[in-house]
Amino acid sequence: DEWSDAEGNTLEPSNPGAFQDAMEEALYGPLGDLTVPSSQRNFATKDNLPEYPKKIKELRAEGAKLVTVFGIGRVFHIAFWEPHFVAEFCCEEEWKRQEYRIAAKLHPLTTEQNAITSFKSRTTLVPCFANTIGPGLFLKSDKIIGGCDGALGRGMMWQGMSLWVTLRYGPDIWVPSSFMPTLPGKLFFLKELAGPLVPECN
Repeated sequence: DEWSDAEGNTLEPSNPGAFQDAMEEALYGPLGDLTVPSSQRNFATKDNLPEYPKKIKELRAEGAKLVTVFGIGRVFHIAFWEPHFVAEFCCEEEWKRQEYRIAAKLHPLTTEQNAITSFKSRTTLVPCFANTIGPGLFLKSDKIIGGCDGALGRGMMWQGMSLWVTLRYGPDIWVPSSFMPTLPGKLFFLKELAGPLVPECN
C-alpha cells in the first residue's frame, strides 16, 4: 500500500508518513548486507502497482511463494481494500477478481485509525486515498502472517472488535478481513484484544 492523492500520486518515499519510508527504516535497512536488493523492492506507486499481478505470476511460475503480511483495519480492511468497495460489484466472484486499486477512497474510520496510530492524532495529515492491492492478490496467498496490536493502554483499544469480527463472522465480502482465516498461516494478537469487550469508562 501507499498513501496517495485522488489521482494515485503517492507521497515522496522519504516522507515520514509513507509506507515506503517505514519499510526502508524498519525492514530493508536493519537487514544490512542481507537486505533485499533495491531492484527487487516494489512499492505501490500508480505506475508500479498495476505490474504486481504480472510480476507475482512470473515469480510463482518459477517456484516463488506469495506471503501476505497484514494487519486488520478498524473497519476490517486488508491492505486498504475497504468494505464499501463491495457495493460496486455484482457478486463475490467479481469482487474476488479485483487485484488492485489506484487512489482507493478510504473509509473515515480508516482515516481516524491512522491518525491515532501513525500521525500523532492529526487527522488532517492523513491522506483520504491510497493505492492498494485487492482480494485478487491477497486471497491467492500461499501463506499469511497477520498481526493485531491495536491496544493503547489503560484498557483503551481500537482493534478488539475488528479482531473478533474477523474471526467470528463470515467469510463475507462486506468484511474483507473475514476471508483471512480461510488461508494457511498465522495471526498474532495481543491477549487483551481477545476480550472481554465490555465497557470501561476512561
